[in-house]
Amino acid sequence: MRRGDTHIAATADIEAGRSEPALHPRHVAAVTIGNALEFYDFLTFAFFAVYIGRSFFPSTDPSSTLLNTLATFGAGFLTRPLGAIVIGSMGDRIGRRPALLVSFGLMGAAIVGLALTPSYEAIGVAAPILVIFWRLVQGFALGGEVGPSTAFLIEAAPLRSRGFYVSLQSASQQLAVLASGLIGTALAASLSEQQLQDWGWRVAMLLGAVIVPVGLVIRRNLPETHSKTGGPRPPIAPHVRVIVLGLLMLAYATIGTYVINYMATYALTTLHLPPTISFGVIIVQGVTAIAFIVGAGALSDRIGRKPVMLIGGTVLLFSILPAFWVMTQWPGVYVFYACVAALVALQGITAAPVIVLITEQLPAGIRSGVVAIVYAFAISIFGGSAQYIVALIQKLSGDPLAPAYYWTAALAVGLTAMSMIRESAPRLVPRVAD
Repeated sequence: MRRGDTHIAATADIEAGRSEPALHPRHVAAVTIGNALEFYDFLTFAFFAVYIGRSFFPSTDPSSTLLNTLATFGAGFLTRPLGAIVIGSMGDRIGRRPALLVSFGLMGAAIVGLALTPSYEAIGVAAPILVIFWRLVQGFALGGEVGPSTAFLIEAAPLRSRGFYVSLQSASQQLAVLASGLIGTALAASLSEQQLQDWGWRVAMLLGAVIVPVGLVIRRNLPETHSKTGGPRPPIAPHVRVIVLGLLMLAYATIGTYVINYMATYALTTLHLPPTISFGVIIVQGVTAIAFIVGAGALSDRIGRKPVMLIGGTVLLFSILPAFWVMTQWPGVYVFYACVAALVALQGITAAPVIVLITEQLPAGIRSGVVAIVYAFAISIFGGSAQYIVALIQKLSGDPLAPAYYWTAALAVGLTAMSMIRESAPRLVPRVAD
């Protein structure tokens, strides 16, 4: 392969004479809202980890209960690579739309199953077994979600607005965070601790299931952006560098995301803040992230993916540890919210362009499957273990700054990968001839 050909994947649609399409709002909504619905229940499990743990993993040691619950949360990541291989590759073989329908339908079944599983007190050891099963189904579905949905947005969006449109996918995940926060805060404010324990968290999960039929309908009406069903697939070998660097960047991004998602539990167990305050931080997280993720995506269309990531990441690198130190020294509501908002904003700026940068550099014939697999392995290895590792380190060391140390180390690795990967924004990548 000649030197200039490394840019071909990023500009393949330009070379093919692809016109600037008009991406209809309902098409964007079908992908991004569906993605938000799938992540809603997945994240709700993390936010209600303390209450779910008491229902299915009773113990006289609260730390052990929490660790068992977080381990179950992590179990959902074990099947993500399998879902990525099966459903993500389906998106390349038969089209993006069928893959998106399969992933969404499976998630709907898992939401209902998990929410209706009886407690340990009612059915004994069968309860945690069922919870783990539904978590595995959820992980399989989500493993196959990201590749086809990102590929669809890359292929349907105007060439010079890809960063903005793909950022809407990440923003939709934050809409799920925001919805979970609003519901969690409302439940915490209106229910007693025992009611939250007995059935409040189940209500939060079932509210996601109510929207599942709507999600299936709107996804059935998506146009297809890739319907190739025959012929040889593009080789993967020329894209190994992108895959490896993408894995490292996504490892940082997912560790940062799940440390942030851990903040509700951190507020309850480490800072000893009341439930209304700890769930309120989810609202702060959602609103802040949506604004900065979309802004970073749009900015990356104008100045490039790398400058946005590197500037935001450098500032974040020197902000994580001080922010956690301030939270532990002055564990009040305003300090807590302000520190979380600052970290979320910087995380959004740094991580938003990552997925579009990776996806742009892959040809359409392998785009859905490769993105799904790389994302799934990054999240399975690093995201699925992040909260458990943080909680375990904190328990063993007694250091409340454990999340900051782990996140900072991951970011250092991610920044190194960001500096090594090529720019992919169509505005900045020169046209090349094969």
